[in-house]
Amino acid sequence: MTSQRNALWPSLLTPDQHGRDDLCAVSAEGVRVRFADGRELLCGTSGLWNTNLGYGNQAIAEAAAEALLTASYLSVFRFENEYARRAADALVELAGAGHYRRVLFSTSGGAANDLSMKLARQYQALRGRGGRKVVVGLRGSYHGLTFGGFALTGEDLGQQVYGVDQRLVRHVTPNEPGELATLMARQGAQVAAVVVEPVLGSGAVPLSEEYVGELLRLREEHGFLLVADEVATGFGRTGDFFASQRWPAQPDLLITSKGLTNGTSAAAAVLAAQSVADVFDDTGVVLSHGETQAGTPVTCATILATISEMRRLDAVALGRRLAGRLEEELSTLVAEHPLVTGTTGVGCFRSVRVTAADGSGVPLPQSEVPSLVAAVREAGAIVHPGLHGMQLFPALTYTDAELDELLACVRAGLGLYADRVAARAEARG
Repeated sequence: MTSQRNALWPSLLTPDQHGRDDLCAVSAEGVRVRFADGRELLCGTSGLWNTNLGYGNQAIAEAAAEALLTASYLSVFRFENEYARRAADALVELAGAGHYRRVLFSTSGGAANDLSMKLARQYQALRGRGGRKVVVGLRGSYHGLTFGGFALTGEDLGQQVYGVDQRLVRHVTPNEPGELATLMARQGAQVAAVVVEPVLGSGAVPLSEEYVGELLRLREEHGFLLVADEVATGFGRTGDFFASQRWPAQPDLLITSKGLTNGTSAAAAVLAAQSVADVFDDTGVVLSHGETQAGTPVTCATILATISEMRRLDAVALGRRLAGRLEEELSTLVAEHPLVTGTTGVGCFRSVRVTAADGSGVPLPQSEVPSLVAAVREAGAIVHPGLHGMQLFPALTYTDAELDELLACVRAGLGLYADRVAARAEARG
């Protein structure tokens, strides 16, 4: 393992890990990533939930190249461009033209959450409800690290250290309908929006049917906007193009990113329902939001190409089939492996819960999760750290052999980690 500090300051790595060649990727193809230390690893994270179709899709790459050559940079900042028009129409058709009407482009999931919070508050003001500024999120949720999304994120990631203003944000426990109803009874007249991930990304916890039903009922009663943050769940990850398409009624705003361009562009989009768009159209008011790189030709070309490739490959159906096999394999892992206590999630969005390897029977401490993830990487696969364990997000295009390989690496990594814990215990005497 080589470590030589350079100018790069990577995200969410402790300084002692900067410059490590085993963490420096140099190329990727299919579902494999090559690193500067010479190793090639199986990717079990779809490149941070992004590459649902695998790395190096030729059609998406060619669409990006064509847009860069023919249109270079065109914006949606006080202008429109033809690529953005076509991508917006395609997204509305994909999500449901009977419900959605307009699309706002952004550059990341976090920025799109900021945008949605602004949009919800202005929508309420235009309806004569200027006192509605509170936005409600869920405990354990993740909505990004920009200041608005960071405020809404429902786990402690240092918000107070950075002076993030959370005075107009409330958090409630997911899948606890009574807690949400109590909050609304007390503060419903102040709430502009409730923002939820259909599957909470931090713990791979799906919202229950009961909870979704209560969200929809309370929306009708109190008049807040319901926002589905589908940054991670969109584009086939949970068995449909969007997880909220299975809800009895659709959200008012839908946020999508990551799989939106198969990870090839810094892109996100917010889809607004007809009822939301009408308020702005009828009043003629401008929404004060714009991002220099949002809705550019290359971004929108990759959106269009990704949608086309998803359909050509029938990727949603592929993902459903893969999810069935993954469910079977994880059930077997839980039944057979002494360290694995359970699994959560849905579709190809799964978490593996692990117990401490010291025999104490307690859930794996979060401080030990990086060591477990490193052991699986040493065994040959990239997995994502999770709550008391690891998370698995295979590409929808995984073959049976690749899924078998991923689970074999998980088992081997668990064994390596357990052996090291035992060796540490023995060394301590």
